[in-house]
Amino acid sequence: MDHDQRRAQRAAQARSFGAAAAVYERARPGYPAGALDWVLPPGARRVLDLGAGTGKLTRLLVARGLEVVAVEPTPGMREQFAAVLPDVEVLDGTAEDVPLPDDSVDAVVMAQAWHWVDPERAAPEVARVLRPGGWLGLLWNVRDPSVDWVAQLDRTLPGAGEEQLGSLAPRVGPPFGPVERYDVRWSQPMTLEGLLELTLSRSWVITLDEEGRREVLDDVRAQAEARLTGAGTLEMPYVTRCSRAKLP
Repeated sequence: MDHDQRRAQRAAQARSFGAAAAVYERARPGYPAGALDWVLPPGARRVLDLGAGTGKLTRLLVARGLEVVAVEPTPGMREQFAAVLPDVEVLDGTAEDVPLPDDSVDAVVMAQAWHWVDPERAAPEVARVLRPGGWLGLLWNVRDPSVDWVAQLDRTLPGAGEEQLGSLAPRVGPPFGPVERYDVRWSQPMTLEGLLELTLSRSWVITLDEEGRREVLDDVRAQAEARLTGAGTLEMPYVTRCSRAKLP
Protein backbone atom coordinates (compact mmCIF):
# COMPACT_ATOMS: atom_id res chain seq x y z
CA MET A 1 0.00 0.00 0.00
CA ASP A 2 1.53 3.36 -1.05
CA HIS A 3 1.44 6.65 0.89
CA ASP A 4 -1.68 8.01 -0.84
CA GLN A 5 -3.56 4.77 -0.24
CA ARG A 6 -2.59 4.75 3.45
CA ARG A 7 -3.67 8.36 3.80
CA ALA A 8 -7.03 7.59 2.14
CA GLN A 9 -7.51 4.58 4.42
CA ARG A 10 -6.77 6.67 7.53
CA ALA A 11 -9.23 9.33 6.39
CA ALA A 12 -11.93 6.71 5.86
CA GLN A 13 -11.30 5.23 9.29
CA ALA A 14 -11.36 8.65 10.95
CA ARG A 15 -14.76 9.38 9.33
CA SER A 16 -16.17 5.94 10.10
CA PHE A 17 -17.26 6.44 13.70
CA GLY A 18 -20.55 8.13 12.85
CA ALA A 19 -21.80 4.89 11.31
CA ALA A 20 -21.28 3.10 14.63
CA ALA A 21 -22.02 5.92 17.09
CA ALA A 22 -24.66 3.97 19.04
CA VAL A 23 -22.33 0.97 19.41
CA TYR A 24 -19.50 3.31 20.43
CA GLU A 25 -21.69 4.84 23.14
CA ARG A 26 -22.72 1.45 24.53
CA ALA A 27 -19.36 -0.29 24.34
CA ARG A 28 -16.54 2.14 24.99
CA PRO A 29 -15.39 2.47 28.62
CA GLY A 30 -15.10 5.67 30.60
CA TYR A 31 -11.91 7.02 32.17
CA PRO A 32 -10.51 6.66 35.69
CA ALA A 33 -10.52 9.65 38.03
CA GLY A 34 -6.73 9.53 38.42
CA ALA A 35 -6.27 10.17 34.70
CA LEU A 36 -8.41 13.31 34.79
CA ASP A 37 -6.67 14.51 37.96
CA TRP A 38 -3.36 14.38 36.10
CA VAL A 39 -4.33 16.03 32.77
CA LEU A 40 -6.40 18.90 34.21
CA PRO A 41 -4.54 21.97 35.49
CA PRO A 42 -5.23 23.09 39.07
CA GLY A 43 -7.94 25.71 39.16
CA ALA A 44 -9.27 25.02 35.67
CA ARG A 45 -12.83 26.26 35.20
CA ARG A 46 -13.63 26.15 31.47
CA VAL A 47 -12.55 23.08 29.50
CA LEU A 48 -12.80 22.10 25.84
CA ASP A 49 -13.40 18.41 25.12
CA LEU A 50 -11.98 18.14 21.61
CA GLY A 51 -13.07 15.20 19.45
CA ALA A 52 -15.67 14.53 22.14
CA GLY A 53 -17.37 11.61 20.39
CA THR A 54 -20.48 10.58 22.30
CA GLY A 55 -19.35 12.39 25.45
CA LYS A 56 -17.64 9.55 27.32
CA LEU A 57 -15.08 11.97 28.78
CA THR A 58 -17.37 15.01 28.75
CA ARG A 59 -19.78 13.61 31.32
CA LEU A 60 -16.91 13.06 33.76
CA LEU A 61 -15.77 16.67 33.31
CA VAL A 62 -19.31 17.93 33.89
CA ALA A 63 -19.57 15.79 37.05
CA ARG A 64 -16.57 17.72 38.41
CA GLY A 65 -18.49 20.97 38.14
CA LEU A 66 -16.48 22.27 35.18
CA GLU A 67 -17.89 24.46 32.44
CA VAL A 68 -17.47 22.29 29.35
CA VAL A 69 -17.77 22.95 25.63
CA ALA A 70 -17.40 20.04 23.21
CA VAL A 71 -16.19 19.90 19.61
CA GLU A 72 -16.84 16.84 17.43
CA PRO A 73 -16.55 16.55 13.62
CA THR A 74 -18.86 13.58 13.02
CA PRO A 75 -22.63 14.22 12.78
CA GLY A 76 -23.59 10.75 14.08
CA MET A 77 -21.41 11.24 17.15
CA ARG A 78 -22.85 14.71 17.80
CA GLU A 79 -26.36 13.26 17.62
CA GLN A 80 -25.51 10.63 20.26
CA PHE A 81 -23.75 13.29 22.35
CA ALA A 82 -26.81 15.57 22.33
CA ALA A 83 -29.04 12.69 23.43
CA VAL A 84 -26.79 11.89 26.40
CA LEU A 85 -25.73 15.44 27.34
CA PRO A 86 -28.46 17.81 26.13
CA ASP A 87 -27.25 20.66 28.36
CA VAL A 88 -23.67 20.70 27.00
CA GLU A 89 -22.83 22.72 23.90
CA VAL A 90 -21.38 20.52 21.13
CA LEU A 91 -19.95 22.22 18.02
CA ASP A 92 -18.86 20.96 14.62
CA GLY A 93 -15.09 21.27 14.28
CA THR A 94 -11.71 19.58 14.34
CA ALA A 95 -8.40 19.94 16.15
CA GLU A 96 -7.07 21.77 13.11
CA ASP A 97 -10.06 24.16 13.00
CA VAL A 98 -11.53 24.80 16.47
CA PRO A 99 -14.71 26.95 16.43
CA LEU A 100 -13.83 28.89 19.60
CA PRO A 101 -12.36 32.38 20.15
CA ASP A 102 -8.78 33.04 21.23
CA ASP A 103 -7.83 32.57 24.90
CA SER A 104 -11.23 31.13 25.80
CA VAL A 105 -10.49 27.93 27.79
CA ASP A 106 -8.19 26.87 30.62
CA ALA A 107 -7.60 23.35 29.31
CA VAL A 108 -8.17 21.26 26.20
CA VAL A 109 -8.60 17.51 26.60
CA MET A 110 -8.80 14.94 23.82
CA ALA A 111 -9.58 11.26 24.34
CA GLN A 112 -8.86 8.46 21.87
CA ALA A 113 -8.30 10.88 19.01
CA TRP A 114 -4.99 12.77 18.85
CA HIS A 115 -3.50 10.03 16.64
CA TRP A 116 -5.98 11.13 13.94
CA VAL A 117 -4.84 14.77 13.84
CA ASP A 118 -2.08 16.64 12.04
CA PRO A 119 -0.04 17.93 15.01
CA GLU A 120 1.72 20.62 12.96
CA ARG A 121 -1.66 22.26 12.34
CA ALA A 122 -3.48 21.16 15.49
CA ALA A 123 -0.92 22.25 18.11
CA PRO A 124 -0.95 25.99 17.20
CA GLU A 125 -4.73 25.92 16.76
CA VAL A 126 -5.25 24.36 20.20
CA ALA A 127 -2.78 26.86 21.65
CA ARG A 128 -4.82 29.70 20.12
CA VAL A 129 -7.96 28.84 22.12
CA LEU A 130 -6.05 28.19 25.36
CA ARG A 131 -5.38 30.92 27.88
CA PRO A 132 -1.69 31.57 28.66
CA GLY A 133 -0.32 28.73 30.79
CA GLY A 134 -3.14 26.39 29.69
CA TRP A 135 -2.74 22.64 29.33
CA LEU A 136 -3.42 20.16 26.55
CA GLY A 137 -4.31 16.73 27.97
CA LEU A 138 -4.46 13.58 25.84
CA LEU A 139 -5.99 10.29 26.96
CA TRP A 140 -6.14 6.80 25.48
CA ASN A 141 -7.73 3.70 26.98
CA VAL A 142 -5.84 0.67 25.68
CA ARG A 143 -6.09 -2.95 26.70
CA ASP A 144 -3.22 -3.83 29.03
CA PRO A 145 -0.77 -5.78 26.82
CA SER A 146 1.20 -7.00 29.86
CA VAL A 147 -1.65 -9.48 30.53
CA ASP A 148 -1.05 -12.67 28.51
CA TRP A 149 -4.55 -13.25 27.20
CA VAL A 150 -4.91 -9.57 26.24
CA ALA A 151 -1.64 -9.73 24.30
CA GLN A 152 -3.06 -12.75 22.47
CA LEU A 153 -6.29 -10.84 21.78
CA ASP A 154 -4.30 -7.91 20.40
CA ARG A 155 -2.64 -10.23 17.92
CA THR A 156 -6.14 -11.09 16.70
CA LEU A 157 -6.91 -7.37 16.39
CA PRO A 158 -3.89 -6.01 14.50
CA GLY A 159 -5.74 -2.95 13.26
CA ALA A 160 -5.66 -1.52 16.79
CA GLY A 161 -1.87 -1.10 16.57
CA GLU A 162 -1.87 2.50 15.36
CA GLU A 163 -3.82 3.68 18.39
CA GLN A 164 -1.54 1.66 20.68
CA LEU A 165 1.60 3.19 19.17
CA GLY A 166 0.17 6.70 18.90
CA SER A 167 -0.68 6.73 22.59
CA LEU A 168 2.84 5.82 23.72
CA ALA A 169 4.61 8.98 22.55
CA PRO A 170 2.16 11.45 20.98
CA ARG A 171 3.68 14.30 18.98
CA VAL A 172 2.47 17.77 19.95
CA GLY A 173 5.17 20.34 19.17
CA PRO A 174 5.41 24.14 19.41
CA PRO A 175 4.25 26.34 20.96
CA PHE A 176 3.75 23.73 23.69
CA GLY A 177 6.49 22.59 26.03
CA PRO A 178 7.66 18.98 26.40
CA VAL A 179 5.09 16.18 26.52
CA GLU A 180 4.83 14.46 29.90
CA ARG A 181 3.51 10.88 30.25
CA TYR A 182 1.64 9.01 32.97
CA ASP A 183 -0.18 5.63 33.04
CA VAL A 184 -3.21 4.62 35.11
CA ARG A 185 -3.99 0.89 35.32
CA TRP A 186 -7.54 -0.27 36.04
CA SER A 187 -10.00 -2.94 34.97
CA GLN A 188 -13.65 -3.33 34.11
CA PRO A 189 -15.91 -6.40 34.11
CA MET A 190 -17.31 -7.08 30.66
CA THR A 191 -19.77 -9.52 29.12
CA LEU A 192 -19.02 -11.39 25.91
CA GLU A 193 -21.58 -9.23 24.12
CA GLY A 194 -19.89 -6.12 25.48
CA LEU A 195 -16.50 -7.28 24.19
CA LEU A 196 -17.95 -7.96 20.75
CA GLU A 197 -19.54 -4.51 20.66
CA LEU A 198 -16.27 -2.96 21.80
CA THR A 199 -14.57 -4.70 18.88
CA LEU A 200 -17.24 -3.40 16.50
CA SER A 201 -16.61 0.18 17.70
CA ARG A 202 -13.03 0.15 16.32
CA SER A 203 -12.53 2.17 13.15
CA TRP A 204 -10.61 -0.53 11.32
CA VAL A 205 -13.40 -3.06 12.05
CA ILE A 206 -16.14 -0.61 11.03
CA THR A 207 -14.49 -0.23 7.62
CA LEU A 208 -14.14 -3.98 6.95
CA ASP A 209 -16.57 -5.76 4.66
CA GLU A 210 -19.21 -7.99 6.27
CA GLU A 211 -17.17 -11.18 5.87
CA GLY A 212 -14.08 -9.56 7.40
CA ARG A 213 -16.04 -8.32 10.42
CA ARG A 214 -17.56 -11.77 10.95
CA GLU A 215 -14.12 -13.41 10.92
CA VAL A 216 -12.78 -10.93 13.48
CA LEU A 217 -15.79 -11.40 15.76
CA ASP A 218 -15.54 -15.19 15.54
CA ASP A 219 -11.88 -15.02 16.62
CA VAL A 220 -12.66 -12.69 19.53
CA ARG A 221 -15.63 -14.83 20.63
CA ALA A 222 -13.52 -18.00 20.67
CA GLN A 223 -10.84 -16.39 22.85
CA ALA A 224 -13.31 -14.76 25.24
CA GLU A 225 -15.53 -17.79 25.80
CA ALA A 226 -12.59 -19.68 27.31
CA ARG A 227 -12.20 -16.95 29.95
CA LEU A 228 -15.77 -16.23 30.98
CA THR A 229 -16.55 -16.63 34.67
CA GLY A 230 -19.60 -18.39 36.05
CA ALA A 231 -21.29 -14.99 36.08
CA GLY A 232 -20.75 -14.70 32.34
CA THR A 233 -18.20 -11.89 32.54
CA LEU A 234 -14.49 -11.44 32.11
CA GLU A 235 -12.25 -8.80 33.63
CA MET A 236 -10.86 -6.47 30.97
CA PRO A 237 -7.59 -4.86 32.13
CA TYR A 238 -6.92 -1.37 30.80
CA VAL A 239 -4.11 1.14 30.83
CA THR A 240 -5.18 4.76 30.43
CA ARG A 241 -2.19 6.40 28.78
CA CYS A 242 -2.11 10.08 29.69
CA SER A 243 -0.03 12.82 28.10
CA ARG A 244 0.01 16.51 28.85
CA ALA A 245 1.77 19.54 27.40
CA LYS A 246 1.71 23.07 28.77
CA LEU A 247 1.80 26.48 27.19
CA PRO A 248 4.47 28.87 28.46
